[in-house]
Amino acid sequence: MRIPAVSKNMPVQTHNEPLDNLAELCGIVPEYTDVFGTKRVTSQETKKAILKAMHLTVDTPGAVQQATDVRRVKQWKQMLAPAMVFSVNEQPITIPVHLPADEGQEQNLFISWTLTDEQGQKKAFSAIGSEVTMAEQQWIDGKLYVRLDLSPDTVLAMGYYALSVVFTDTGTGETRDAAATIIVTPDTCYIPPELRTGQAWGLSINLYAIRSARNWGIGDFTDLKRIITWIADAGGSFVGINPLHAIANRKPFDISPYSPISRLYKNFIYIDVEQVEDAKNAKAAQDIMGSASFQAELHALRQRDLIDYETIAARKEQILRHAFAFFYENHHQKQTRRDRAFQQYRTDEGEALEFFALFMALREHMSASKDVYTWQDWPEEYQDHRGRAVHEFKGTKEKEILYQSYVQWIASTQLREISEECGRSGMTIGLYHDLAIGSIGGGSDAWNYREMLGDAGVGAPPDRFNPVGQNWGFPPMIPEKLKEAGYALFIETVRENMKHGGALRIDHALSLFRLFWIPHGTSPHDGAYVGYPSEDLLRIAALESIRNRCMVIAEDLGTVPKDVKKELQKYQMLSYRLLYFERNYPDPSFVPPEHYPAMALCAVTTHDLPTLAGYWVGRDIKTRKELGKYPDVAAYLQQQSERQRDKARVLSILKSRSLLPGEFPGDPDRVPAMTPELGIAIYRYLASTPCKLLNISLDDMLGTIDQQNIPGTVDEYPNWTQKTPLALEEMVSDRRFAGMFSMLKKSFP
Repeated sequence: MRIPAVSKNMPVQTHNEPLDNLAELCGIVPEYTDVFGTKRVTSQETKKAILKAMHLTVDTPGAVQQATDVRRVKQWKQMLAPAMVFSVNEQPITIPVHLPADEGQEQNLFISWTLTDEQGQKKAFSAIGSEVTMAEQQWIDGKLYVRLDLSPDTVLAMGYYALSVVFTDTGTGETRDAAATIIVTPDTCYIPPELRTGQAWGLSINLYAIRSARNWGIGDFTDLKRIITWIADAGGSFVGINPLHAIANRKPFDISPYSPISRLYKNFIYIDVEQVEDAKNAKAAQDIMGSASFQAELHALRQRDLIDYETIAARKEQILRHAFAFFYENHHQKQTRRDRAFQQYRTDEGEALEFFALFMALREHMSASKDVYTWQDWPEEYQDHRGRAVHEFKGTKEKEILYQSYVQWIASTQLREISEECGRSGMTIGLYHDLAIGSIGGGSDAWNYREMLGDAGVGAPPDRFNPVGQNWGFPPMIPEKLKEAGYALFIETVRENMKHGGALRIDHALSLFRLFWIPHGTSPHDGAYVGYPSEDLLRIAALESIRNRCMVIAEDLGTVPKDVKKELQKYQMLSYRLLYFERNYPDPSFVPPEHYPAMALCAVTTHDLPTLAGYWVGRDIKTRKELGKYPDVAAYLQQQSERQRDKARVLSILKSRSLLPGEFPGDPDRVPAMTPELGIAIYRYLASTPCKLLNISLDDMLGTIDQQNIPGTVDEYPNWTQKTPLALEEMVSDRRFAGMFSMLKKSFP
């Protein structure tokens, strides 16, 4: 390394607009084009509000300039970036290191660095200063900084490595050290061998909505196992389910599977408690479940058309606590084989499970005497998860914390058994999980990672189905903080949600590139996009995909630029294509099937959009009008008119492909009612696309009219509570499904 004598007046780049420059450094996108083709410029007020939400002080020009200067020179004053992501196919890797230097110092510089893999195996390297490449230099505040490129002379396998670097001045004995995470990744996500040239279909369900003769008023893991067998026998390759994330199970605000307490752990309400070994052996649990009053309550819960989350959760927890008491006394205290399996689970989950269980125990404790469910309402000393009060609480509530971990172990065990059933049934993919875009600000993820979260909401700008935009209410991760933490939360979230599954849908995949931040107290019209380190996030997702043998479906609906879709495709993340949106814009005619991309999953609808039957009768339009979701009568009438034209367009393109059922009129101006035969024809249309996956909605097979969720509503509509009109036992023997299954077997031989 040769450090040249250079001018000490080398300037750090400056800009004329300090607030604009700081916003740019923090990733705030200055403008975007909305779904209507209108350019939206981010206002100064919005930039300032988002910077404040990132916990920056921007009230004075001096504060803005100071924050700007810190970020301009940060990479030079930071010896190592906290995390560095590399391709396994571009090696040996080059690790940039920044440090202050003086002329001639290279003669006394000794550098040593160590890479430790996930099994604890170490690889050590060293060099003297003159052997290291000096790649770049910069003068900052009268001090020279240099960038050195270290390159270990070895090929690293895919995975995570702990990097430790030590610089020693042999003349003075002074040392400098730093650590970082090195992540070596594949260039693409996992695709099952059978799908590299082939195609497959599967069924999507809302697990909570499944009605059955044996569940407790909400679909559970035993119902899911039965559905797996049913669909596998029909030739399906996967069953897609709603997110199983932990939620509070309280109406109206805390029942959405897309608004979880944590995305890392599961909602215990899906556990079939009757199949828990410890519940079977616990006399207290059996006595309760066998009582006439308990059975009468279960019968009433099954008969209800809407799900009673609070009561079901209370009854399941009642039995789980008795099951745990039996486990604790007969296994945990005796350190049996069953307890060793539990302890291995706790070890594998590590600190993430420990803090989730601690949060749940604290939440239970705080709400015992008062209706307090968000950690922001707890006494201040308990809001810091690493503080003294929380540490003392942990010491006195070890058994309760153990119980919360036990519940997650049971959920994980039942899910693993379902995944194994998928394999035995010959499914190519198996369970197709769904990852929500975020978790609520009052939940465990926010409590555990509060320093990483911005004080704003996340949502979407106005679009055709949501003319006022959406605010989902989640606190966004601050990009700068996400990287400083070595992407730990992102890694853990993706990894946990790929377990026990063959495919993972990433809701709102645009979040891997940018998120729409909405400052508190404003509307989506006042929001702006914030950019994220997309290549790093995509590569990490690809690594976890390969390791877990789990496909990735990137939900890329809405305002998603073409370059984003192209980048997702490069990593072999399947695009998410819906019939409703596949148009020849600006011409609203539907795209012919051969123009769908091969690297995609195609479907008719999602939980947030009308079912096929509901779309056909305009139930979503009527419901939105009743709920006052249209700005004026003209907007309502326009959507009604457009829907009639769209139905005619559907019939027209089906006719052009000779797919219309025989009894349907050939004149597209005469729009008939929806029938099972027309539904099959529409899905046959999608089955003729080159898309890798076809996703059939159970609601469409059942002819359900009402969609599961109306975005922008809470208790004005029965979101997330509607059950299937048929019980599972009736579905698996209903002849109405035969026509759809017959068509699918012909389309996917």
